[in-house]
Amino acid sequence: MENGTKEEILPIPGKKNVLITSALPYVNNVPHLGNIIGSVLSADVFSRYCKARGHPTLFVCGTDEYGTATETKAIEEQITPQELCDKYNKLHKEIYDWFEIGFDHFGRTPTTEQTEIAQDIFLKLDKNGFLDERTTKQPYCEHPDHENFLADRYVEGECPICGYNDARGDQCDKCGGLLDPLELKNPRCKLHQTTTPVPRDTKHVFLLLDKLQEQEETWCKKAQAEGRWSQNSVNITNDWLQRGLQPRGITRDLKWGTAVPRKGYEKKVLYVWFDACIGYVSITATYTKHWEQWWRNPENVTLYQFMGKDNVPFHSVVFPCSQLGTGDKWTMLNTLSTTEYLNYEGGKFSKSRGIGVFGSSAKETGIPPDVWRYFLLLQRPETSDTEFQWDGFIRANNNELVANFGNFVNRILKYVNSANYDSVVPAAPKLDTDSDLTKALTQHIKDANDILKRYREEMDAVHLKAGIAIARELSSLGNKLLQDNRLDNSLFNNERQRCDAVVNLAVNHVHLLASVIAPYIPATARAILEQLQAELLIIPNEWEASSIPANHKIGKAAHLFQNIKPTKEAEWRELFGGQELLKQKEADAQKKAAKKVEKDRKKAEKEKKRKEGKEGVEGDLKADEGVKSVTEGVGEVSLQTS
Repeated sequence: MENGTKEEILPIPGKKNVLITSALPYVNNVPHLGNIIGSVLSADVFSRYCKARGHPTLFVCGTDEYGTATETKAIEEQITPQELCDKYNKLHKEIYDWFEIGFDHFGRTPTTEQTEIAQDIFLKLDKNGFLDERTTKQPYCEHPDHENFLADRYVEGECPICGYNDARGDQCDKCGGLLDPLELKNPRCKLHQTTTPVPRDTKHVFLLLDKLQEQEETWCKKAQAEGRWSQNSVNITNDWLQRGLQPRGITRDLKWGTAVPRKGYEKKVLYVWFDACIGYVSITATYTKHWEQWWRNPENVTLYQFMGKDNVPFHSVVFPCSQLGTGDKWTMLNTLSTTEYLNYEGGKFSKSRGIGVFGSSAKETGIPPDVWRYFLLLQRPETSDTEFQWDGFIRANNNELVANFGNFVNRILKYVNSANYDSVVPAAPKLDTDSDLTKALTQHIKDANDILKRYREEMDAVHLKAGIAIARELSSLGNKLLQDNRLDNSLFNNERQRCDAVVNLAVNHVHLLASVIAPYIPATARAILEQLQAELLIIPNEWEASSIPANHKIGKAAHLFQNIKPTKEAEWRELFGGQELLKQKEADAQKKAAKKVEKDRKKAEKEKKRKEGKEGVEGDLKADEGVKSVTEGVGEVSLQTS
């Protein structure tokens, strides 16, 4: 600490320097549990792990504040975009603080640094021939209080496919069809329902991704080989590349955003999805003036990015293409860790209908953040969608946190607190090297190191779900040590050497366990360390069970977790939208059934036409047998040409 401020985290030559980003949460949405596990919580666990391994690590994030949704929401609430963003940035930060998301810096996108860096990238792309101006048609709202072009989702109307009257300009929620806003029948502006949008020509700048495809493919192949990419991120990225990259518009007709550095574009801004990823760089620049040591240092910095799968193309294609197109030296993506979706009790999270747990409401249950963190990480949707279920949440707390982790730590530390040791850790006695006890304790250390090795391997591969399961094994091994040696007063009175040896080893095991679980449940790790009266142990390559020395005095043992009553399941299910969820499921089931009926109808209609066509052909053949010889002749010609 210098002058009351934290020392800046900067890369150290010769060390593994880790730069971590989590997807910038969009500012006007309150994050639900799925949002939290999909990016910020996952990134936080990996950041804490890297720091616990002794790697210089910087974890940055912040609110994504520009774009159509912010500007439109501000109009709805009759406040300025800045006021809206101030309100939601504070709300987001409060939620992440409660969940103990340990950002090194949590910033925002509307900054001078964002403008300077984004415009610099834009100008270099332009200079290098990767930008092009094109004229497009877009819906325009002529209402005197609006007078602006509309994003697709802010045009509503009748679906041209199924006739649903509340379809959005990008997609119909009833039939699922992808739409163009200009295709909607009887279109209306979402904000001004009585106003019909009209098509107008507008000029925009396009990023020529097609011209960058070769560079992108070369980089992508190398990054996927050298880094650790989730399979879904590999599939999504490669699918984009195989279909061929297309030019993408990177400007919008808005007032709220980064100004476009081009004459004639004074009333336009950079498109948020070109602009947003640059936010990682500018947020780092608001943290340190030496930001280039992180972002222009590919030889010494490894970049890990965390997000949900819907954000993949912008991080694996659009942003890397923007970096490559500048011709500058950049720290580029090494490892891309993406999740599928976390669903809620067999349905979907819905803020408007009060379904599911949102970041601002989790604390209403009175359950500590560590319990939420633990369960969400157990359910992390790494390879497929997973479910948040209240019964599973309660079981994880009672059967694992209380009965496994809590039981092991409390049992051994309470024993050391007893009159037998008066809170002083005994020295490990010198034992006969060939004794059964020596062999058993040696085997315990070996087993712990085998678990630790697997833990490090999974964590290095960013398999966070496997990491927490292995941490649970380490706790179970500690419980087994106490059980196998029947740790009680009788052991102290009758086999003092064995008792001292087991207690010394078990207390050191607790110290190791605190370090291994610290990335996942940091408050619990702190509580253990306070009871141990010890500092956090850097996760070692080889554990020697000697970090807590003989004659070390521990603090008072206390329970780490509390049981949750099973009756809470029904209470919480109802509190967090039980009836609404049932309605949602019924509506989804009806929608699914209607789709099946329509699909079956079309199939039957197609089959009927096929049969009618076949019967017609057969009738023609009977009427004119000469057709047969002609058909055979055509068949022979076809065979020859093929």
